[in-house]
Amino acid sequence: MITKIKLTFLFFACSISLQAQELLTKEQAVSSALDNNYGVKIANNAVTVAENNTSIFNTGFLPTLTGSAGANYSLDDSEVSFSDGRADAVLKGAESSSYNASVSLNYTLFDGLGRRYNYKRLKEQYQLSELQARETIEITILQLFSVYYNVAQLSDNLNALEETLNNTKDRLIRAEYQFEYGQNTKLEVLNAEVDINTDSINIINTKQDIKTAKRDLKLVLGEAYSNDFNVETEVEFTLQFQKESLFEKAKSRNVALLQTEKNIAISQLDINSGKSGYLPTVGLSGSYGWNRNNNNAASQVLSLIGTGLSAGVNLNWNLFDGGATITRVKNAKVNLETQKLQKESILLNIERDFNNAWDNYQNKLEIYNIQEKNIVTAQNNFDRTQEKFKIGQVNSIEFRQAQVNLLNAELSRNQAKFAAKLSELEVLQISGELLNVQF
Repeated sequence: MITKIKLTFLFFACSISLQAQELLTKEQAVSSALDNNYGVKIANNAVTVAENNTSIFNTGFLPTLTGSAGANYSLDDSEVSFSDGRADAVLKGAESSSYNASVSLNYTLFDGLGRRYNYKRLKEQYQLSELQARETIEITILQLFSVYYNVAQLSDNLNALEETLNNTKDRLIRAEYQFEYGQNTKLEVLNAEVDINTDSINIINTKQDIKTAKRDLKLVLGEAYSNDFNVETEVEFTLQFQKESLFEKAKSRNVALLQTEKNIAISQLDINSGKSGYLPTVGLSGSYGWNRNNNNAASQVLSLIGTGLSAGVNLNWNLFDGGATITRVKNAKVNLETQKLQKESILLNIERDFNNAWDNYQNKLEIYNIQEKNIVTAQNNFDRTQEKFKIGQVNSIEFRQAQVNLLNAELSRNQAKFAAKLSELEVLQISGELLNVQF
């Protein structure tokens, strides 16, 4: 009766523990990483800065308006000789002051189209920053599922190890009964106890590995969960594209290739922007000013107030700047050629990486399917061995071997399942389709 009460209590305790652990789905993990991962946040901030740079306020197309004001005061001792024949005079502590205020407007009417090309460059730079953010997101998602599926694999392994331990405990109970009734020796009991210790140690190590893997997962998510959580252990292989069509997508949607194409566009604009230095600059200026001078007694004019409006057009043409513009344009052309060479190199790398990833995915998927079939074989072998063990046709060593074979088959299947899924995600990332699939 006491044993039944203990078992009932343990059942409810386990139920409460399982209920306390929330299920972190793959969709929730992706959403949390996109919202909280620090690398993604930093990349998004870089996009915001690039977007701000494309504002009209950062293009040079708007005029500049400057206000200025000033005041001067002087206290002088002077000896004055007048030209009209008046007697000379000596002034002690003669005061004078002046005040001024003005507003100036400057606007560049033409700068050799430099502003226009710079504005286009800023827009291309903004789009490049979006591609860089996308690359960060793709890398983060791959990193996320690497640790997510690690937790899932360890969780499946733990279930297999616990099932193995339960079978070993049943074997120990049977061995103790048989020893008690003289049907076998103490050696069978001792062997079962040793195997229980081995299985228990494997479970302890796996539980510790799960804790460590969950901490790694929380780090990628960018937030700490106060409660423990479980993860989904089922996977679906969603890759439906043919190899040829997927490779064509890789040559047009791969994020590294798209970034290189943006760099080519930026280099072309740099050449045009550099050439603008060969042309003159035409500007418009205008100002409105107010001045007041309070002179000392030595001056014929005691006070003078003036206001005025002025405007003008100016032209500046840097006929020769020591060769700086020529050098800048030459370097821009070399940089454009470099970007084109990098594009060709990236195309070759994409072809190699895609083929390697595709073959790796196909191989691991085939291994997973073989491991699934191996599970059926190992399970049938274990079930038959268990029945024969119960009727005494096989010994404990043979039973243990069948048990270990089943466990190894389950562990290998788990490893193959998640390895194949990660390989599928790698193929999707190289082809530029990672962010277009349902996780």
